[in-house]
Amino acid sequence: MPVVDVPDPEFMQDEEIAIFRDAVGKFYEQHAPAKRVEKWREDGQVEAEFWREAGAAGLLGMTVPVEYGGHGGDFRHDLVVLDQQAEKGVDGFAASLHNVIILPYVVRHGTEEQKKKWLPKLVSGELISAIAMTEPGAGSDLQSITTTAIKDGNGYRLSGAKTFISSGQLANFIIVVAKTDPKEGAKGISLMCLETEGAEGFRRGKKLDKIGQDASDTSELFFDDVFIPGDNVLGGVEGRGFYQLMGELPQERLVIAIGAMTTIEKALDTTVEYVKQRKAFGKTIWDFQNTQFVLADLKAKATAAKVFLNDCTAKVLKGELDVTTASIAKYWVTELQGEVVDKCLQFHGGWGYINEYAIAKMYRDSRITRIFGGSNEIMKMLIARSM
Repeated sequence: MPVVDVPDPEFMQDEEIAIFRDAVGKFYEQHAPAKRVEKWREDGQVEAEFWREAGAAGLLGMTVPVEYGGHGGDFRHDLVVLDQQAEKGVDGFAASLHNVIILPYVVRHGTEEQKKKWLPKLVSGELISAIAMTEPGAGSDLQSITTTAIKDGNGYRLSGAKTFISSGQLANFIIVVAKTDPKEGAKGISLMCLETEGAEGFRRGKKLDKIGQDASDTSELFFDDVFIPGDNVLGGVEGRGFYQLMGELPQERLVIAIGAMTTIEKALDTTVEYVKQRKAFGKTIWDFQNTQFVLADLKAKATAAKVFLNDCTAKVLKGELDVTTASIAKYWVTELQGEVVDKCLQFHGGWGYINEYAIAKMYRDSRITRIFGGSNEIMKMLIARSM
């Protein structure tokens, strides 16, 4: 029995969801065996071919309407793909970024022509997506970006630099946050859609050497007077970018929290198994009251977190997840993730610091969740504004 034994909510118990979960799990077993995933860790990225395999298997664009080549599903189908990915240990595959964060921008804000042009290719895996927000001098404060897209004839000239871009080496469809009117602050921000093939002036910088997330490709991107067709402004109208971003961030932050919850559960399961086997001073580590008390405390907190996240997921399905609730989820659960993984590593002793142990990898991979998607300091500011 898992340590966090909260049953699946009723909305995840549909037979169709169970069938889909089984199919996704089998896909990962067949197409992402341990040897292939280890190669991704060594290379620092997933190869593009895997994206096409995932597209052919129906793992991309689950919530994209059928008329645009998608599968007409809902957020539950996205969660199944992410849950099975974590369960099967498929590192580096940016399904959460592609399916849950970027595709909704096109679905909800794109023009009819943009949807018809890009969504089928995003669903098939022909196009691999990224979103370029962060700059060397601007992170959570998006209004401070300096990247510009200045009108030039029937298009725009995109100039600037972005960093910490997930899928930066692989992506051939990038939504770039830029200022089409630098004088207007938030009202001057637009989302520019760039297909990178043949784009003169577009350069990929170095793949960044991170302390964790080894198979995940994170890069610098440079835009040197890159021409963007006028039709590639997301939604077809300048100045809506900031509001488009604010509308999609709650779901992104919930997905980060759900990923953190998955790690919490894995860390607790791994650690309870370890302490019940490892002996010290003639008895197992589990037999010490300190071990039981610390793990009991972590289980209590994790149980409350999972119940809360199930409620947040129900809100997404109803279209009711608000900024404050999503910020609470992202802040609280990622902070809990850090606490759980750190304390679980301590129970492993020196072995917890050895990379071949799962807890060591969780420790390295977890730290970023308190930073990306808006730092937790920003989450607290957003929460405070609701008071």
